[in-house]
Amino acid sequence: MSEPSIRVQTPFPSTETRIEEELHPPGRELFAAFGELDLHVAPELQERIGATIERGAQLVVVDLSGVTFIDSMALGVLLGAANRLRRHGGNLRLVVPSPQLRRVFEIAQLDRVFSLNRTREQALATREPLR
Repeated sequence: MSEPSIRVQTPFPSTETRIEEELHPPGRELFAAFGELDLHVAPELQERIGATIERGAQLVVVDLSGVTFIDSMALGVLLGAANRLRRHGGNLRLVVPSPQLRRVFEIAQLDRVFSLNRTREQALATREPLR
């Protein structure tokens, strides 16, 4: 039986850029991002993930499968969220199936900081602690 989820969608100036939130059992939440994660989107992403942490989430998964571009501001938001979750005993995992997007994390050596998964299922099932 699959877990119930609720989708919340936030539109951004570009019709292709959006963030969807899926609420899972208490303590676990998933965000799916689409389009360009840049300085225009980063504050909203930060606010949404921050609210999730405030509600007590211990596992936050951000699915970047639909992301076509990510800038340093968005990477900083993800890094800040990972650090905040770690301080509270939680974990941030990323879904990054695209070799091009994975390369961005590797070049910045953020593949050593984030748990990079190829699928949502893998990210939600993994029990490993944040590096």
